[in-house]
Amino acid sequence: MATKVERAAKLSRDRSVASLRIRERSEELESTTLAPYATRSAEGRRDRPDEPSPTRMSFAVDRDRIIHSKAFRRTKHKTQVFLAPVGDHYRTRLTHILEVNQIGRAIARSLRLNEDLVEAMALGHDIGHTPFGHIGEELLARFLPEGFRHNQQSVRIAEKLENNGAGLRLTTQTLDGILKHSSPTEGGLETAAWGEPETPEGWVVRYADKIAYLHHDIDDAMRAGIITEADLPADLRTALGSDRAERLDTMIYDVIVASYGKADVTMSPEVLDATNALRKFMFDNVYLSGPAKTEDEKAQGVLWELLQYFEAHPERMPAEHQRIAAHENTKRAVADYIAGMTDGYALDTFTSLFIPAAWSHL
Repeated sequence: MATKVERAAKLSRDRSVASLRIRERSEELESTTLAPYATRSAEGRRDRPDEPSPTRMSFAVDRDRIIHSKAFRRTKHKTQVFLAPVGDHYRTRLTHILEVNQIGRAIARSLRLNEDLVEAMALGHDIGHTPFGHIGEELLARFLPEGFRHNQQSVRIAEKLENNGAGLRLTTQTLDGILKHSSPTEGGLETAAWGEPETPEGWVVRYADKIAYLHHDIDDAMRAGIITEADLPADLRTALGSDRAERLDTMIYDVIVASYGKADVTMSPEVLDATNALRKFMFDNVYLSGPAKTEDEKAQGVLWELLQYFEAHPERMPAEHQRIAAHENTKRAVADYIAGMTDGYALDTFTSLFIPAAWSHL
């Protein structure tokens, strides 16, 4: 007669076998429901072999690892465009990520692409952003001899920094989409500065990112009184829509219609031209100038002092960053440390280092 321990072991084995079939059935379902050119989860590749999940497919595992990462949680307290905005409705880096995720999944579902892969890419695409938005990125690019870009930092976090250096062990497809989601300031949405995404899902996230930030940044800029609806060029309002909801629908619907039944994900030439023109308008009037940038010099001053201080005193950084300094170099370790800070943590660290305690409470 089997003992209680033996019965428990058999039950555990039976559950493992049943669970394994859950993942296999999910993969089989993908083979029949996804478009022929969609990326199958069974194709997921990892540079370091990983034991497959008994219930989750490979890109779902990526998504879950990103959601549970420290870098993802920190995006809640990182600036999108407006520094320390007064009001509860301005976007943060986290809310931007969630909007990209929603738009990406909507497009992927309509095109019968892999939603798990799109979601993993979308949730991970901005985990490498600095405090204080793009001005932090610009400052770190000047500090590091090799330069700094948030998309490359997102990959570095996923591969080397999370889990005390063990990384998240994501698939190469997810990492590819994270790296190649970004477009340079000069150029259009399709300018592939880091190469073209190797999957259609990567292109979905590339478009979803631009669609999301254009619309929510316009919304935030109007809330802040920087621009009004009437300030948007009339030809762009005619081409894309007379308000935020119409423009959002136009762009998402256009990607779906222009890409439906095709291996390539794209926009129609007309909507792409109008979208690129709207993006240029935002760079000229909101991102690179205007009231949204009035606090930039102060924020850059805070970050620059922190960079200089920790470069001179690497022993004051956490142990994980001291290890990076020893194995790579001090500048790289300092850049990783500062880039990972939230806005509030950067200000608190600056205060603790440079403001006398009695004054910090005045």
